[in-house]
Amino acid sequence: MGTPARKDFQVAIVGGGVSGLVCAIALQRAGVPVQLFEAAAAFEQIGAGIGIGANAIPGLRAIGLLDELLKKIHPSELRTRGCIYYNGLGDNQEVFAYDVHPEDKGIGMHRADFLEAIVDVLDPQSAHFNKRCTSIVRSAQGSRRLVINFQDGTSHETDVVIGADGIKSAVRSFVLDGSDDRITFSSQIAYRGLVRYKELQAAGFKASVVNDPVCFLGPSKHFILFPLRNGELINVVAFVARYDVPIGSAKLPPGTPWVEVVPKEEMEKEYEGWGPDIAALLKCMPEKPSKWFIHVVHPPLDSFVKDQVVLIGDAAHAMLPHLGAGAGQGLEDAYVLSRLLGHPETHVDNLEAVLKTYSSIRRPRAQMVWNMSYTSGTINDLQGAERSDVEVLREKLRHQFDPVWQHDLEADIEHAVSQLRTEGAFTPRSG
Repeated sequence: MGTPARKDFQVAIVGGGVSGLVCAIALQRAGVPVQLFEAAAAFEQIGAGIGIGANAIPGLRAIGLLDELLKKIHPSELRTRGCIYYNGLGDNQEVFAYDVHPEDKGIGMHRADFLEAIVDVLDPQSAHFNKRCTSIVRSAQGSRRLVINFQDGTSHETDVVIGADGIKSAVRSFVLDGSDDRITFSSQIAYRGLVRYKELQAAGFKASVVNDPVCFLGPSKHFILFPLRNGELINVVAFVARYDVPIGSAKLPPGTPWVEVVPKEEMEKEYEGWGPDIAALLKCMPEKPSKWFIHVVHPPLDSFVKDQVVLIGDAAHAMLPHLGAGAGQGLEDAYVLSRLLGHPETHVDNLEAVLKTYSSIRRPRAQMVWNMSYTSGTINDLQGAERSDVEVLREKLRHQFDPVWQHDLEADIEHAVSQLRTEGAFTPRSG
């Protein structure tokens, strides 16, 4: 393949997390001039593990980033990953083992490893740090060009702004006409920590967690464990939900941090009376695990786009983590958007139509996964008939990952291009 023709428009990405960085690299490789602005002093990721399901792997391969990731971990880490479910109470009996399809190969890795693996692929001259976006305005009346204003008093003019700045997105307020009320406390919290597998074994932990993620189910609470770094480290996430407090009906007191460090005793009290594997696990947790007050974007956005400003990842659809699908949805966004902006028939005069089509393709898909992630939490927390009927539980667990992992992004892109041709936005340009 030859070098793609350089585009007649410019793109600025706000946010250098997983979705923003991947999108920037994909656009550069498609011949789209792009600058990336990150609020922090360097590329960094809050959190521990990242799950990349089979749905996101083809896009990473097409961009040329999959090999970079596999160099950082190990080629054998690209493999099928099921999930083994255990009862969190009693003697921790196995309830169900999710039967993966042979083609459902994914990666589980540390977020820091993900970023380190691909950061050098980005043209370093296109990355700008300590740039916290405060507002976006049109450059002049009647102009389609945009100006991003930063906290340090500088600004940047561009044709397209991509908001990849996470759930607390500053870009989203432009898409919502300045009134952003979509950050919502989910009434769920999570305790998180990393544990060495050898320590777990020594403490008497019996469940097999080296190869596949493990979920311990319980009333309004559950644990997810998944291996990192060839099974040496286990990422532990322990959830507590309040289903009597619907999403959006409760807010944290003003000034409450979303993430705080708490004594391990708080966590031990929360799971008092659970089975022996959980007791062993709690012994191995850090003395001060982190406690996350999980927030989501809710109610859902009517559109991911306004004018030539567009949202991807958590800025557009931050969701509950119960399917491990949030990062994958951000990667899907980045891939579809970069393919459409890099399309040979995309130019400065049809950008709005291209971005609207991106939203029309991606919004229903992302919202479906958002809804499924919520439902998955209710299943893990035994909120329905599954609490007393194991066969109902197994049936609900059996196919819950299929619609997430088995998705054809190339078909989405073909549909988008067809839609743009039907609307007349894509027509070969003369000259």
